[in-house]
Amino acid sequence: MAATTIDEVLLQLDKIIADSRRSDDRAGFFASLYYKVTSRVKEGITRNEFDNGARMEKLDVLFANRYLDALEKWRSGSPTTTSWKTALDATKDRSALILQHLLLGMNAHINLDLGIAAVETMQGQSLSDIEKDFDNINTIIGSLTYEVLNEINRMSPLISLIGLHSANTESILIQFSVSNARDGAWCFAEDLSKKTGADYALFIAARDKNIDTLGKTLLHFKGTLRFTLWLIHLFEWKNPARIIAALHEYKKKYITVSA
Repeated sequence: MAATTIDEVLLQLDKIIADSRRSDDRAGFFASLYYKVTSRVKEGITRNEFDNGARMEKLDVLFANRYLDALEKWRSGSPTTTSWKTALDATKDRSALILQHLLLGMNAHINLDLGIAAVETMQGQSLSDIEKDFDNINTIIGSLTYEVLNEINRMSPLISLIGLHSANTESILIQFSVSNARDGAWCFAEDLSKKTGADYALFIAARDKNIDTLGKTLLHFKGTLRFTLWLIHLFEWKNPARIIAALHEYKKKYITVSA
């Protein structure tokens, strides 16, 4: 069932995380990161950090529902966007790094879903009116991503070896940037807002295909990078439930979720 409030989003994420811990499901990795983001957005709304709190909640809920819907459809075997299918299929891959799982989710969610959610939030209004808050939510995503990367250092002690391949420009595993993803998502939203009817759906489908192609660069490697990732994985935590528990650590005492 689609969430209608930010509290309902948090409750659904909590359930996904709890279920994932019980079943050792790596889908809980991204859900744990996303819980942090949603909690922080709610905190920001409460503190009047956004130009329009009610509109930000609408954006947040529409944004989250695209992820929740993709996960539900994927689990039931129903069609979903190809970028999300790639990300969720990868949760069955025990050889993928924690970082790869998180970036696959971020790729599908920021590069595809965020622009769509922005356009749907502003239907009948000027898209430019939400640009500042659009940037604010990306600032939150960026700051919490770096927080989670620090947590990953504990779970994946050799993760810094990826830095040896900083000159590699072929994979977003090396070059991923939240600010670049944000800028791309905003440009996509601007173009999408000009589409109607069948053109609207076709434009989303084309974007999804491109983002899926980008996401696949997170999974397929050659040469020394492939060896480096194997070495990192060798020393990384392997138990999904333990990883989810560590990723889900957060200052919950600041967040009140309505039952």
